[in-house]
Amino acid sequence: MLGKTAGGLYWMFRSLERAENTARLIEAGFRIALTRSNDTEAEWRSVIATSAVQEMFDEKYQSYDSTNVINFLLCDVANPSSVYSVLKSARDNARLVRTAITTEVWSAINGAWMLLSDRLKKPISETDLPDVLASIRMQSALVRGALYGTMMRNDIFDFCRLGTYIERMNCTARIIDVKYYSLLPSPSFVNSTIDNVQWETVLRSVSAHRAFRWAGDGEYNAPEVATFLILDGRMPRSLTHCSTQIVASLGFLAKEYDTHQPCLGMAEQLRTRFNGRDISTIFEDGLHEFVNSVIADIDKLGYQIEQDYRFNK
Repeated sequence: MLGKTAGGLYWMFRSLERAENTARLIEAGFRIALTRSNDTEAEWRSVIATSAVQEMFDEKYQSYDSTNVINFLLCDVANPSSVYSVLKSARDNARLVRTAITTEVWSAINGAWMLLSDRLKKPISETDLPDVLASIRMQSALVRGALYGTMMRNDIFDFCRLGTYIERMNCTARIIDVKYYSLLPSPSFVNSTIDNVQWETVLRSVSAHRAFRWAGDGEYNAPEVATFLILDGRMPRSLTHCSTQIVASLGFLAKEYDTHQPCLGMAEQLRTRFNGRDISTIFEDGLHEFVNSVIADIDKLGYQIEQDYRFNK
């Protein structure tokens, strides 16, 4: 396969996943802000910071109020990471690789773009926000369903999966970081009622609230929820599950092309960071520090995948 085609598939699904994940990140910030009556600006600042667009946001806005943050992350065409921008990128990449994907996948991504680009042409009010975020998640699910239901399990499929899981792992790490990136007003709130409510909100933001209840009788506190989102391989958005799927896809590509690329070794090394870990040791080392080191490793792995498979050629 041409590197340009592989890159188009990878970035099509990475962009689509980013749109959904940005919606989840906004929802996490929105729900957490509702649990506190003072200094909600801190919640929205943390959302911007963990979206890695703080410098761009600060150049345009003076305050971190909900309206500014929501519309910057959803609608702003000048923000390359806004939902509008990444959906356009996903659709443009789908056009580039049109002959490599099924009609159903093309129709799903094109339909998502037509519906959501129209909804995102004007600022989104807080009243309309839940419905808009739900639409983003639903359209992403429809494209993913078309992929799994109609595509052959070959290198095309694996490049699509790689884009999905690299982005998903990155986002889960960032959503966890929203919780610990200056959200609590004081260390005294750790394990308090407000702290536990915020952890429950984080679960809801990754559609894991009911799954968490199915998984066991854990309480909505930092150790239990962090264990579920970081170490539980059954949870499809956990860091462990995503790293396992990344290794699997890169392994299939290595077999398909009969070559062992450096990115596979990096992915395997990343996966070992979660093997046999106990959440207590992660908290002892610092959850914020651990999550940020994982994010850095994901970024390095993504870059290596682009180099190994020559996405720009």
